[in-house]
Amino acid sequence: MSYTFDTKTDPSLPMVYQIRVKGHLGSQWQDWFGGLTVTLEANGETLLTGPVIDQAALHGLLKKVRDVGLPLLSVIRLQPDQADAPDVQP
Repeated sequence: MSYTFDTKTDPSLPMVYQIRVKGHLGSQWQDWFGGLTVTLEANGETLLTGPVIDQAALHGLLKKVRDVGLPLLSVIRLQPDQADAPDVQP
């Protein structure tokens, strides 16, 4: 297995992730998910988007998704230029 280091990203900055789950979560879940933005999609999915400080924090967020009981559909690390886009799609 080969890993490459992306020299375009600053390792001192948190990475921005987009977590997609099946079902709708209310905006009251935003604090529980560490301040990630909760976006409800018309297709019945919810996007959780925002900065995640490290891999341990990402795993913690994924545990919370599991605890809520909604099926996890995808986890995507956004590129810095995608992070500010209003309609980021995989």
